[in-house]
Amino acid sequence: MSTGKWFKSGSPWIWMTGGAVSISLIAVLGLLLMIAWRGLSYFWPAEIYQWELNDPNGQPYTLIGEIYDSEEVPTERLIAAGHDFESLTGDTVKRYLVKTGNREFVGLDFRWILATDIISRSKPENIAVIERSKNGDFFGYPIAVIENGQRLPLDDVESSFESHIERAVALNNDAVKLQKSEIGSINYALEKLRLKERGYELDNQLTDKRKLALATQRAELQAEYLLLEKQFFTLREEAGRDSVVIKDMRGMEVTLRLDSILDVTYANRMGLISKVGHWFVGIGRFVSDDPREANTEGGVFPAIFGTVFMVMLMAVIVTPFGVVAAIYLHEYAKKGPVTKMIRIAVINLAGVPSIVYGVFGLGFFVYMFGGTLDQLFYPEALPTPTFGSPGVIWSALTLAILTLPVVIVSTEEGLSRIPSAVRQGSLALGATKAETLWRIVIPMASPAIMTGLILAVARAAGEVAPLMLVGVVKLAPNLPIDMNFPFVHLERKFMHLGFHIYDVGFQSPNVEAARPLVYATSFLLVSVIVSLNLTAIAVRNHLREKYRSLEH
Repeated sequence: MSTGKWFKSGSPWIWMTGGAVSISLIAVLGLLLMIAWRGLSYFWPAEIYQWELNDPNGQPYTLIGEIYDSEEVPTERLIAAGHDFESLTGDTVKRYLVKTGNREFVGLDFRWILATDIISRSKPENIAVIERSKNGDFFGYPIAVIENGQRLPLDDVESSFESHIERAVALNNDAVKLQKSEIGSINYALEKLRLKERGYELDNQLTDKRKLALATQRAELQAEYLLLEKQFFTLREEAGRDSVVIKDMRGMEVTLRLDSILDVTYANRMGLISKVGHWFVGIGRFVSDDPREANTEGGVFPAIFGTVFMVMLMAVIVTPFGVVAAIYLHEYAKKGPVTKMIRIAVINLAGVPSIVYGVFGLGFFVYMFGGTLDQLFYPEALPTPTFGSPGVIWSALTLAILTLPVVIVSTEEGLSRIPSAVRQGSLALGATKAETLWRIVIPMASPAIMTGLILAVARAAGEVAPLMLVGVVKLAPNLPIDMNFPFVHLERKFMHLGFHIYDVGFQSPNVEAARPLVYATSFLLVSVIVSLNLTAIAVRNHLREKYRSLEH
């Protein structure tokens, strides 16, 4: 075949299109693999080194930590920065970024050390990495445990030390569970009593009988609260009973309370199987725990829960409105300039910047609609707002409006693909137009409706800018769902994985410590979006197979 005929056949454009799609897929997969590698490798137990170094004055000192990164630095740049070399080192000098921990004594979690300053480097097996609830990790050699004021040497370091930690962690977990469940329920009930009494005052219905009844209920709750509070402090005291003595890099003995320790790891003793097990445990804790230390440590469970809950609520809101609007425009609205303008407006709404939707949601939903609800139904709580402040319901409504054009357009395309003969046949058999829509048209268009919902979920789950105005916060200790009536609290603020990435990556006081968490949370957000989409795709495929017979 000649070159001219080959071009006229269209084969070059097919190859170009296929090549472009292949390159795009490779780029996307490469990006996901890079994010996954940088994020998931954070949970792999790194080897801990002990260096003997020379300081700028030539004095030897000891440094303990793990290597985070390394790079080659031009020698001229180091000399210009004031570093003196005893001998020529070449054009570049290798330097290491070391995580040292021990924040309260060292000052910096990370420091750069030059290869030329290293006297020796070793990997002692007895170095422990102690994960704490505050002040980050601590590196050192466990020497003894102080139990009930008595110092006990650690002969078998791992088993003895870990057993004491497990005891303290179990007591701490019991205390936290008690605080969140029973004590939290009593605090919630006391607040409800206060609002109820305030409501009686506003309505001039606070009689002596009601005062007595409220006082009796309050006294019963406070008595129960005192008992639970005593139990809570007993658990805390028992958790903090013991301590551990650790020799740090300065050669000094440091005493750490066991109630501040979450875990201990001897990374230099671990084999491959132990490291894999520790890796899975780390990922599980990252997914299930609450964040700590300004979101730079701990887990992201509240952010996962908030993201999924908000997206599902948004889907429940946007689907019926989008489908009804599409059915009206396609099946009932007369063809004319007004309908044409509405379609153009819907298409243009898809291109409006998301932050504009956030401003609209803040002004209309939060201040106007929510403020009106507070005045009508929650006057006893004012001036503290109930629905008149950002919350998960307003975030879901804002994103529902943002994604509404996607659902409308997708549903209309599905309706337009249904042959008119199907409608006419249904009407000819005596069905009304409403029955035809409900039993024939909508089921046949359901795969297109699910396609619109998939696109809406994918966009809503990744939006951050509007949520910063209408409900998302840095830290939300209370989830939108708990055991207190009415169990689902749509007025509460929530955490979101997208905002968590922004907060950790750009608002963190410790950039180096936060960087791996940015990758890990990004990979988790992508995984959540993919999971939601796969679920919707499975439902769409099921509907497509179920109603395939209607197309014939």
